[in-house]
Amino acid sequence: MPGPARTLTLAAGTMAAAVALGLAAAGPVATAAPSAATSAEVAQRWAPIHYQDVDQTGTNALGGRSDYLAAYDFDGDLNARNNWENTGNHPLAATAYYSVMETSSHWFVTYMFFHPRDWSDSIFDTEHENDAEGVMVAVQKDGSAYGVLRGAVTVAHSDFYSYTPQGSTWGAGAETIDGTLQMATSPHDGLTHPVTAQEAKGHGLKARPGYDIKGDGVIYYPAGRAEVPEHPDDRDVSYRLVDIHAPGGLWAQRNNSQLFASAGTFAGDASGSCGDGGISCTQNAANAPWGWDDGDDVPGRGALATDPAGLSASYFRIPEPLSRTYTTNPY
Repeated sequence: MPGPARTLTLAAGTMAAAVALGLAAAGPVATAAPSAATSAEVAQRWAPIHYQDVDQTGTNALGGRSDYLAAYDFDGDLNARNNWENTGNHPLAATAYYSVMETSSHWFVTYMFFHPRDWSDSIFDTEHENDAEGVMVAVQKDGSAYGVLRGAVTVAHSDFYSYTPQGSTWGAGAETIDGTLQMATSPHDGLTHPVTAQEAKGHGLKARPGYDIKGDGVIYYPAGRAEVPEHPDDRDVSYRLVDIHAPGGLWAQRNNSQLFASAGTFAGDASGSCGDGGISCTQNAANAPWGWDDGDDVPGRGALATDPAGLSASYFRIPEPLSRTYTTNPY
């Protein structure tokens, strides 16, 4: 059935028209010269087309709304311990968060997708308040405005998955390549973007089709405004990007004890109906990008966001020069 009416939030800026010229997903390139592109423009250029599977069943699904993307402050406050209860009481306008790390040779853009609930309809699974998973994309500077995408690493719960687009020069390093990073053209800007997908309920994130829509689902496009899906099978919903390091933003709130229970870990309790759909409700179970970790891998906790050049050098075999000295490091 149709859900709440679609609402819009305008983004802070737009991309230059030059973005549309001469951008390839992968392939051999010449030595790069420094680019004048801003961090926001780079983040917008390579933001994923994002497939979100939706499940409408179960007491905590809210008819599918529990799988919609949201802002971490969607309910108008910074108290992360009431997000579970407030999920059904506020519009879930599609928002994603980004940070950009830059060296003389590459950009590394981390995207975080937030859900107020990690939920279940099985007594064999746990639930928890708040959920934040995402992807880091690595872009080689090639002298063009926005470079060439070489690789990506996604976050699915406590595991990372590595991908390269077709034709990439990057290969497997200390970690295997888990698949090909699909690229698709957005109808909103006419540019090719990486394609990611999240599962329903637990919201693990992989390159599509590692996860995919099964039945109902929402396709989100990075179109500079935050829309609320009209129904659980809405295949054209725009999301806006918000800088993690914006004044007063997520990073600035890292010591806010209402939002974070500990460094890089969102606060979350067992109040409301959390746990009713599964075996239990786990507290303080979601991490911000600087708290993401694959415990089986060498790079430390948070390195995907805070040292993506180092993580890329570990995960991939990279033939071109890769500088690990950051010229832009908002962390």
